[in-house]
Amino acid sequence: MQTTRPFRILGVQQVAIGGLDKGGLRKLWVDMLGLHPHGTYRSERENVDEDIVIAGAGPFKVEVDLMQPIQPDGKPRVHDPALNHVGLWVDDLAVAVKWLESQGMRFTPGGIRKGAAGFDVCFIHPKGNEQFPLGGEGVLIELVQAPPEVIRAFEQASAQP
Repeated sequence: MQTTRPFRILGVQQVAIGGLDKGGLRKLWVDMLGLHPHGTYRSERENVDEDIVIAGAGPFKVEVDLMQPIQPDGKPRVHDPALNHVGLWVDDLAVAVKWLESQGMRFTPGGIRKGAAGFDVCFIHPKGNEQFPLGGEGVLIELVQAPPEVIRAFEQASAQP
């Protein structure tokens, strides 16, 4: 078992919050807290209709994805639990997935693919199983390939005293 991690987590890329009606979520996160609308994403396959809003700016901005299910009784249940998943920037997604799997980490079906914001993503399953005993300890975790500007900003911030 390899113990030297060949990748770095650079920061929080997103927090995804679900509800049966994203109108209440927009009122809270946009109208009350002042986050800025950035885009939308809709996927029948993923049973999600989401608004993407932004906190912060530049390479350290964080998405807050406000999600509601297209079919309330369908799966996945993007609104249950309300805090759906946390997304983390990673400097080398393919290397991270390969290494984590070799350590026994369980991923959700689908492998590496384009996410709602256009970055390559992959999800750590909330729970381990017999074949892959490690999981997200009850939390769905999205690993997101950081673009070059985020990697550069992380390098610059890390080099400062």
